[in-house]
Amino acid sequence: MKTLFAAALVAALAAAAPALAQGGHGHPAPAAAPAASGAPAATVGTIAIVAPWARATAPNARVGGTYMTLTNDGEAVDRLVAASSPVAEKVELHTHLMDNGVMRMRPVDGIEVAPGEPSVLRPGGLHVMLIGLKQPLAQGSRFPLTLTFETAGAVTLDVPVQAAGAMSPDGHAMPQPAH
Repeated sequence: MKTLFAAALVAALAAAAPALAQGGHGHPAPAAAPAASGAPAATVGTIAIVAPWARATAPNARVGGTYMTLTNDGEAVDRLVAASSPVAEKVELHTHLMDNGVMRMRPVDGIEVAPGEPSVLRPGGLHVMLIGLKQPLAQGSRFPLTLTFETAGAVTLDVPVQAAGAMSPDGHAMPQPAH
């Protein structure tokens, strides 16, 4: 009986995943706000990485997502062009696109970081995808993530893992609009 209940729970969570990725109730997920202090977690060249975070994953999950805000204090556009982490076999830059009424993830070649325009990586939008996780991402843990920018170069940061349903770097779910 417990096995049947666990299987039903896993199936229900899998079915809810697309709605959660859109922010629930079919609405786009709100942008994650930078940490309250706004202090960068890391900098490289003119790029600041603010409030990096990831969601905890299920024990057998093979993928996970990482989110953050990128700001550029320089005068020229830079691009995030690659990422890597020892916790995953492969790391890709991704976005979400609407495809025939279904939200789907797609890899992108880079993420532009323009001066004065923060690039927000968030659930349901641009993000860093961890593929082939070597272990689950556990709430309260941390892992290293190296970001490589076209001009600024590479920087490694320490990414905290929030709850599985977190929608912001402080680990809270974002409130949903009233209908």
